[in-house]
Amino acid sequence: MSPIMLLLIAVAAVALLLVGVIKFKMPAFITLLLVSILVALAAGIPIQDVAGLVTTGMGGTLGSVAVLVGLGAMLGKVIEISGGAQVLSTRFTALFGPRRVIAALTTAAFLLAIPVFFDVGFIVLVPIIYGFAKALNVSPVKIGLPVGAIMLAIHVVVPPHPGVVGGAQILGADIGWATILGLAFCAPLGVLGFFVAKRINRREIPMLPETKEQYDSFGASADTGKGSTLAKTKAPTSGMVISMILLPIVMIMFGTVGTTLVAAESTAANILGFVGSPSIALLTTVLVSYYLLGVRSGWSSEKTGKVMDSALAPAAIVILVTGAGGVFGKVLTESGIGTVLAQSLASAGLPLIVMAFILAAILRASQGSATVAIITTTGLLASAVEAGGYSPVQTALILASVGFGAFGLSHVNDSGFWIVTRFLGLSVADGLRTWTVLTTILGVAGFALTALVYAIVTAAGA
Repeated sequence: MSPIMLLLIAVAAVALLLVGVIKFKMPAFITLLLVSILVALAAGIPIQDVAGLVTTGMGGTLGSVAVLVGLGAMLGKVIEISGGAQVLSTRFTALFGPRRVIAALTTAAFLLAIPVFFDVGFIVLVPIIYGFAKALNVSPVKIGLPVGAIMLAIHVVVPPHPGVVGGAQILGADIGWATILGLAFCAPLGVLGFFVAKRINRREIPMLPETKEQYDSFGASADTGKGSTLAKTKAPTSGMVISMILLPIVMIMFGTVGTTLVAAESTAANILGFVGSPSIALLTTVLVSYYLLGVRSGWSSEKTGKVMDSALAPAAIVILVTGAGGVFGKVLTESGIGTVLAQSLASAGLPLIVMAFILAAILRASQGSATVAIITTTGLLASAVEAGGYSPVQTALILASVGFGAFGLSHVNDSGFWIVTRFLGLSVADGLRTWTVLTTILGVAGFALTALVYAIVTAAGA
């Protein structure tokens, strides 16, 4: 099928999806599945393969998301009902003052995002975002947008995240330079994201009813079973709550750093990899919180379990919609839409650093995954980088350009879009007006910084 026809199919698919969800108020889960099937058929995927492709797309996404969302929701619920989020938000508000709380949490998110995948880190911070929003009497979107944006920026350009690490291996880029430059670029982007999000949030954005109900009941005692209400217990200290947040981060960092210090495939490497895997780290934290924030605080084991179980119902919506977004992305990938467009653009003769950004942006928009966009783009550019004789710094800058291309245009085929918008209570339309706009602005700004440094480095070496 011609590239033009594939482009038309992609545009029609996104338009149909938005019309279904925004105009006709259809459930996002059903609309995503329906449009995915129509795209697969229109793109020429054999009809006998379509059902299997839906299953593969759903399973591939949920395999990495469902466990993390479920465990993260359980951890957040225990922190919430125990009063931990309220304690922490009150403590931070008193320490930094109401006007600096969002900036302080954004700074904390910058550090959190270095060792922790975007989805995991954001989910862990959701109860803290809710708690701070309650303390400041503002919508959680005002706090969640800049927090999510800086975490995604770190995810796409700073090792040890999979996209940038895989891209570095393909291009032969130095991980050290990639880390230094990535952190250097993300620091000003965090500041920019704070002010851009503040401007985007000038108007009040209504929350989705299901999220508003969850948010309105946040911090209050919850009915966890037939007439059973949690007894009032002593709230945990802010130090204990911070420990629950840091525990999975420390475990993941321990595994990430530790595996680089021991022989690959050794017993020690395997153990460190196990301990530092996000699912094991979150499961361990949930078990610790079960005792420290629940049983030890005076709850019965039964009541603690019911609190955790009560978190799964609202989490199921996020999980299913995210999985359906994975189906949409999988269909777009299998149809060849992103690859065909990228290959066509690669023959346009643009400067390599510009090409890196545009290719990644197209692949990001067409199939959703930032990691896939980075890996695919670096694969397409590998031969040109190898033949160009670029310095280690230049190669790392080209890699950063790829990452920033994969940063923006987060929309309905991106699982991260659904996680952020559903937890913050944004409709699809409001998500596109806020989260998509914010990530795109920061992606372009990151590329501008990268291109400027690239020009200086190239001129200095000439």
